Amino acid sequence: MYRGRLERDLKIWTDKGLVDATTAKAILLEYDGRQTSFSAGRVLTIIAAVLLGLAILLFVSANWQAIPRIVRLLGLVAMIWAFYLGAASMLARGRSVLASGLLILGTLSFGGAMALVGQMYNLSGDELRMMIVWFAAAVIAAALFRSATQVGLAGFLAWAFCGVYLWGHFDQWYGIMPWMPPLMAVILIALVRYADAPAARHLAYLMLVGWLTWLFGQHEGLNTAILFAALGMVVFLAVSIPASPLASFAQAAGAAPAFYAFLIASIGFFLIHAEISNGSFENNVWVEDKLPLVIIAAAALGGSVIAIALGGRDNGAVRYLAYFVFACEILYLASETIGSIIGTAGFFLVAGLLVAIAAWLVIQLERRFSDNGGQGTRA
Repeated sequence: MYRGRLERDLKIWTDKGLVDATTAKAILLEYDGRQTSFSAGRVLTIIAAVLLGLAILLFVSANWQAIPRIVRLLGLVAMIWAFYLGAASMLARGRSVLASGLLILGTLSFGGAMALVGQMYNLSGDELRMMIVWFAAAVIAAALFRSATQVGLAGFLAWAFCGVYLWGHFDQWYGIMPWMPPLMAVILIALVRYADAPAARHLAYLMLVGWLTWLFGQHEGLNTAILFAALGMVVFLAVSIPASPLASFAQAAGAAPAFYAFLIASIGFFLIHAEISNGSFENNVWVEDKLPLVIIAAAALGGSVIAIALGGRDNGAVRYLAYFVFACEILYLASETIGSIIGTAGFFLVAGLLVAIAAWLVIQLERRFSDNGGQGTRA
């Protein structure tokens, strides 16, 4: 997506004489040469590595009983070392694509070997601990080889850990295991910066959002929903206000920190709406008077305006999410208050006018951002 937009922009700049054709071609070649840029060959190599790894594990497990025990153990160790040493050799020769494929084979083999050895020697332990060790092995390999692909694999293993936990302990807090997802997310974010793997950061942020949502499900209530929204807004302000000590750090990470922080706040506002609608207030008169709905709608609208003001120009993801929340709150507020008074036809009329006003405000904001486009840097 970005590559296509960059190519179109370079063509426009070349036609206007801002950039010569040689420079534009050199810029595209430099981008295509980056390890994190999209490459069909790299993607197919990764897919092939995954399929080969699964084939090897299935073949070994199918003939497991026919192989002597010592041969099994030595064979598994040799296979893992062969893949990792082969990856080091390919990386030294500058063949990063083949190195990434071999790293994936090594990490997949490591996970399969743990399961087979545990079965062979009847070692005690559960799947969650095995997933943690597997994730740790992927993290170590990613750090040693500074491989963006390996960081992505570590992210998927972290998601697999979450899936295994939810499968067995969805509605309970099981020891310290629920603290592992945020810890894994922090490790992934650090690896993203160390190994230059920007795409993998979304796996970490989404896992944090999912973990917080699961946490709300364990302590469901109006106060928890308010805390959810407040936490999101506090983090958003911390990474968006220029004077904040976290602003420069977040800006170096791109648009993701501000977007996911505001996403958490938006989910919190939605949860507050749901709790109020479910009658969380003991005094039903408050719900009938619609005062809580007006208050939370005003807070959500204010949060959207703040998000647009702080990150609207440089962060398109935050801007469009804020537009969406703003429009939803306007329609929700109109349906809960005006709609019950003036009827269906009048509601659609008022809603149409409100959306038209919102559209006009958006157009004015977009024009202002366009006029000030030269001021500041893009996140």
